[in-house]
Amino acid sequence: MLKHILIFICLACFAGANAQGVETMALPVDEDTRLVNYKDVIPMAGTADELYVRAIEWVNTRYKNPADACRIRNRESAVIEIAHRFEIINDVDGNKLIAGIVNYNLKLEFKPGRYRYSLSDLILKQSTRFPIERWMDKEEQMYSPLWESYLKQVNDQATELINSLKAGMEPVVAKPVEKW
Repeated sequence: MLKHILIFICLACFAGANAQGVETMALPVDEDTRLVNYKDVIPMAGTADELYVRAIEWVNTRYKNPADACRIRNRESAVIEIAHRFEIINDVDGNKLIAGIVNYNLKLEFKPGRYRYSLSDLILKQSTRFPIERWMDKEEQMYSPLWESYLKQVNDQATELINSLKAGMEPVVAKPVEKW
């Protein structure tokens, strides 16, 4: 009987959530820290040093000022840490206005045959530091429906950054020299 009551309560909650028509943006949240964190280990052929060099090449092509973006470049420990940012846009009557800047940290670590990335510390920089995790809380006193758009933009830009990293880490195929 208790089992049936629990199932009924769960279904009622689900139906109530569906009735509101509000879709929550799902971002990867770390179980321990409860903060947004995109992380993965990618298997990749090569030594730690070869992977490190590929990542430096990617950083140099990805960022306009790579020396400013890279906080740590440690070849001995095979670690790169990047602190950078991207913009959040409001579309008001067809005009795109900057709503804010989200700072992030990207940590790259390399071992033989694999590398690990962790994209974390996503903070909206305005007059104060505003963790983007607050955008996921619909009970927040200052909640705005625009926050869903901001979360989608953060997810899109983070996904694009990660895809760019993965493509940049692929080994370069040497083209044979033509003899004529």
